[in-house]
Amino acid sequence: MFIISLSYKKDISEVDKFIEAHIQFLDKYYSEKKFIFSGRKNPRTGGIILVRNVDRDTLQEIIKQDPFYQNEIADYEITEVIPTKYDEDFALFI
Repeated sequence: MFIISLSYKKDISEVDKFIEAHIQFLDKYYSEKKFIFSGRKNPRTGGIILVRNVDRDTLQEIIKQDPFYQNEIADYEITEVIPTKYDEDFALFI
């Protein structure tokens, strides 16, 4: 499981130009059961994506398809997490 932390490196007006394409990118990987959740940081300085069912190399290839990556809108920090304790309702994601 991975946590991707996006940090915007351009003004929000530039982010907003690519938000619809970014949402389509997210939808693709939700439909493939790879993304668990995503959302904006507050304050709006970037976002977070929780990812499952991929290895790091595959994840790197997925990120390259994100319009935010392709248009140099955000930097990406990837953290691998190995869940060892979690609520039973979360078990289906492990």
